[in-house]
Amino acid sequence: MLDFQEFGGRLAETWPCWVVTITLVVAAVIDGLQLKVPNWITFPMIISGWIYSTAFSPFAGWEGLFLSLVGTAVGLAVLLPAYAVGGMGAGDVKLMAGVGAWMWGTVTLYAFAATAVVGGVIAVAMVLSRGAWAKHRDQFWSILGEIATVKDPEKLAAIAAERKPRMFLLPYGIPIAIGTIAYFAWSGMLV
Repeated sequence: MLDFQEFGGRLAETWPCWVVTITLVVAAVIDGLQLKVPNWITFPMIISGWIYSTAFSPFAGWEGLFLSLVGTAVGLAVLLPAYAVGGMGAGDVKLMAGVGAWMWGTVTLYAFAATAVVGGVIAVAMVLSRGAWAKHRDQFWSILGEIATVKDPEKLAAIAAERKPRMFLLPYGIPIAIGTIAYFAWSGMLV
């Protein structure tokens, strides 16, 4: 039998994870439909994470704000290199920064690891389902060669922008949502 008092107490502890989870689901749906994570989701997510951490978290005050800012930086840092070379949209990077603002550095790093695995699996499934393994294998090696030889991120981004119309696009908000929520569930943060 469900103990509502115990459930209510647990929900009071885990509500920040649920806020992030719901936001990620909305962002993933929009990204899947529009290939874009809009600023009206990412910026409020980041700012509300800072507010939560400063005013309501177990470490409320300057410590909470510091932890939130570190988490935001971690969220930016893990995806910014892919964005810099044109491999990802800015909305995806800001979405991960929003996770960091709410969940702080360590959880964001683990969520990113789960996200990378999910993103890789989805990307491989997309390529295989379309029978385009050889094409994308060759593009992968070409991109790695460009990264190794072209040291200027602006040139890499320009090359990627020119190549973009010929590539399958993975709305990365979906792997961010699946990977992060899976990490929350696996680590017991949702219940």
